[in-house]
Amino acid sequence: MTPKKILLSVAGHDPTSGAGVSLDLKVFQLLGFQGMAALTSITSQNTKGVRKVHCLPPHLLWDQYKTLGEDVSFSGIKFGMVGCGKNIEIIKRILTDNPNIKKVVDPVFKSSSGAWLLEKDSIPGYISEIKGKASLLTPNLEEANMISGIKIKNTEDMKKAAKSIFNLSSIPCFIKGGHFPEQIVNLLYDGNEFHFFKKEKIKKKVHGTGCFLSSSLLGYMAKGNSLEKACLLATELTHKAIKNAVKIGQGQNIISF
Repeated sequence: MTPKKILLSVAGHDPTSGAGVSLDLKVFQLLGFQGMAALTSITSQNTKGVRKVHCLPPHLLWDQYKTLGEDVSFSGIKFGMVGCGKNIEIIKRILTDNPNIKKVVDPVFKSSSGAWLLEKDSIPGYISEIKGKASLLTPNLEEANMISGIKIKNTEDMKKAAKSIFNLSSIPCFIKGGHFPEQIVNLLYDGNEFHFFKKEKIKKKVHGTGCFLSSSLLGYMAKGNSLEKACLLATELTHKAIKNAVKIGQGQNIISF
């Protein structure tokens, strides 16, 4: 039997398993990969929101990564919640240590309930440190605004923001437009062309959609799909997952497999 390819999630732990490494690992398995994880942080949260963020020490994050890497080879890495600015240097080291595989960076700066998951003043430095070191950057509308300084109200604003982010990061940019009121509009800017991916809006509040989309993007890229095809497939899979999300607590719906 051929061993499964391994994808690594470098992100935070969400006790609901509705986001973070728990969800990433489930998505990797869904797409036929073996998932592994190195934790950046641990949160105290439920379906209603994040209560506290506990950032793990940088040396512990590096030790998790190095210990895994001494044993196995990764076919792709997804970076999610950094947890605190102290971990940025380790994220940079891991990116630099893996020049020849697909790497997706999901810049998770703030939870949907309003809790900061990376200090606001660390954001410019984070983008600067990872410049040119990843295959794809996947901000949502608010994160794209934080990086570019452009308030996104329509698709033209999305294009301006994506171009600005590419110029700042030297990384192709996929802006997740799930928070538009009437229609889901995702935008890929690869440095040369714009590609839109549109779906009808599902009137349902779902936790972890950004994590699901970025981890599925990595999976489809690691399968050998082009950037544009991976974005199309990941948009379709995420839309299906939102439809099937279930309510298990008093807050947001959770993606269920």
